[in-house]
Amino acid sequence: MKLMPLCFSLIAVLAVVGCNRIDPNSPLGKRKAIYQQMLDTKEDMGGMLRGRLEFDSKAFIEGAAKLDKLSRQPWQYYPEVKEEQSEARDDVWEQQERFNQLARELEAHTAELVKVTTEGEVTAQSVAPAFKRVEDACETCHKKFRNY
Repeated sequence: MKLMPLCFSLIAVLAVVGCNRIDPNSPLGKRKAIYQQMLDTKEDMGGMLRGRLEFDSKAFIEGAAKLDKLSRQPWQYYPEVKEEQSEARDDVWEQQERFNQLARELEAHTAELVKVTTEGEVTAQSVAPAFKRVEDACETCHKKFRNY
């Protein structure tokens, strides 16, 4: 008989935990998925530049193109009002002009990275400065608008 209260407690805990899941079709779910793809791509590229992975110029070129495409996508999934589960600071909605400016700067830097990968020999040394500008753009926006 003592098992019954334990079962009800377990069901209640699981129900509460399940409520914190993010709907993958919601604006928050969609932009988080895009950001995760950006992070994964950027980590592989950074790994090549930092010696964690072997530098592969073809893979780096493909990564730059993918990152450029992804950098233009998350902004459409920011609704008029902040969602409860969002990790973004309220400043995203209170300072939309600055937020949008930083988004455009990221897009410009990823486009510049693609350009660097199409204008000559692609080596770790030739792409590192452009990649650093992409990383810096990400960090600037995160410092201003993301809760850690």
